[in-house]
Amino acid sequence: IGRAGAMAAAMVAAVGGGDFSDLREIKKQLLSVAERSRERGLQHSGKWAAELAFALEPLPLSELPPPPVLTEEDARDLDAYTLAKSYFDLKEYDRAAYFLQGCKSQKAYFLYMYSRYLSGEKKKDDETVDSLGPLEKGQVKNEALRELRVELSKKHKAQELDGFGLYLYGVVLRKLDLVKEAIDVFVEAAHALPLHWGAWLELCNLITDKEMLKFLSLPDTWMKEFFLAHIYTELQLIEEALQKYQSLIDAGFSKSTYIISQIAVAYHNIRDIDKALSIFNELRKQDPYRIENMDTFSNLLYVRSMKPELSYLAHNLCEIDKYRVETCCVIGNYYSLRSQHEKAALYFQRALKLNPRYLGAWTLMGHEYMEMKNTSAAIQAYRHAIEVNKRDYRAWYGLGQTYEILKMPFYCLYYYRRAHQLRPNDSRMLVALGECYEKLNQLVEAKKCYWRAYAVGDVEKMALVKLAKLHEQLNESEQAAQCYIKYIQDIYSCGEVVEHLEVSTAFRYLAQYYFKCKLWDEASACAQKCCAFNDTREEGKALLRQILQLRNQGETPSTDVAAPFFLPASLSASNTPTRHVSPLNLSSVTP
Repeated sequence: IGRAGAMAAAMVAAVGGGDFSDLREIKKQLLSVAERSRERGLQHSGKWAAELAFALEPLPLSELPPPPVLTEEDARDLDAYTLAKSYFDLKEYDRAAYFLQGCKSQKAYFLYMYSRYLSGEKKKDDETVDSLGPLEKGQVKNEALRELRVELSKKHKAQELDGFGLYLYGVVLRKLDLVKEAIDVFVEAAHALPLHWGAWLELCNLITDKEMLKFLSLPDTWMKEFFLAHIYTELQLIEEALQKYQSLIDAGFSKSTYIISQIAVAYHNIRDIDKALSIFNELRKQDPYRIENMDTFSNLLYVRSMKPELSYLAHNLCEIDKYRVETCCVIGNYYSLRSQHEKAALYFQRALKLNPRYLGAWTLMGHEYMEMKNTSAAIQAYRHAIEVNKRDYRAWYGLGQTYEILKMPFYCLYYYRRAHQLRPNDSRMLVALGECYEKLNQLVEAKKCYWRAYAVGDVEKMALVKLAKLHEQLNESEQAAQCYIKYIQDIYSCGEVVEHLEVSTAFRYLAQYYFKCKLWDEASACAQKCCAFNDTREEGKALLRQILQLRNQGETPSTDVAAPFFLPASLSASNTPTRHVSPLNLSSVTP
């Protein structure tokens, strides 16, 4: 153990601070840790390190990392380890564990404990056949966890666990819902073996906000940069994440498919759909058989209603591997876009049979049940999603929508607020919140929400109309007119007038408003605009006749009423709202 500890310490020293000046050394470390991960059956961490190493320049023969030094214990356990590893690779976990009993070397001991852990997980998954069963937490348990915890904690107290052992101990603690202890152990694992991506990734899943991140004492290594970029993406701190990824690209990782995919996911999270699509298309050229993140790509194609592209992606992934979670989600999205919701739900269920902890599938299945008007199943699915990841704003938002259908505004409010806290700059959450407050007759709060939604950049261009209607209700005609004017300017500046039904409403209100203010020119200009829309044509004509009549009678236009003039450029630069604001403080009105 002393020797293994010395080796680990040497590796920690070698990883150095967040310094990317010696890329050859980094490549050596990545190749070495990829091999060590594979020896222990940690396929995903091995793959991550190998992908990253592949993005760097190849090493000459003289600089390739030497094979790991074998200790006396390694030599003694070699036969048992070699046999057990072959069983492990064939997923015969109990058989592997049986032949590893009594092994003392770090590598064999890890494989022994990991085989027992995976055996328990496999049995649990086999029992959880019906993934949409009742939600009692952990009704099917991994029976091995308690014993593993007892044994690993003894080793931990005696300081006999290496970086990989600590990682496994952390995973066992997390599975037993001992989150605080798990975080401490994962931090320790990151210090003991900074190059093992698995430990960093587990930490990512347990950190719920930026505050928590501040209090962690993480090792100062170049791996920390990858971790921070990843956690910023998860916490929706997209600008910081993109800066980190850009600096990693500049440091020499420009060919890394992992980084490219993470940047695409980041743009997806801030709804910059065009940019995300172009990056995903580029990624598919570089790595055409990649399946990871393709479900995110399909979400983007779905939002854009790109049927042919989504159909091509679904067929393509089906050819590569049709029994992958991501493939099932892509096919589910394809059927959903074709409004075949039962079929879509079936594919999301298939995805969850393959991996019951796959977050995206739970959320998407919730959406399908919503389309099928099956609210109780939708609520069930969204709750599962939140159980897997409390940071999934789509699931919180989905729950808000289901309770809205069930006409339960107080519940609604709670869920929409959770979604808003996770996405403070997403106008859809704010508009939903505003509608909730309106239903609860808390009009001041509703006004705040609508204005904030407009201020952060209103995606659906509905916030100003809703705000204007609120002002109308409260007889605040001047503010209502201001909102309608801003709304019309917004719509015309986008050039998508045709689709917006509310434009006619805005012109009708403004025509009547100017008419009351006796501003005939403005009133007739708005009334003429009304004539262009079917639903307001008659009112527009009637108003024009009235204005003509009053003008003929010699009514003078009013000059003493302070009214906002309808000029498309009247929204001055000074009162154009800023785009990024902190979450609304709505704690004063907790239901």
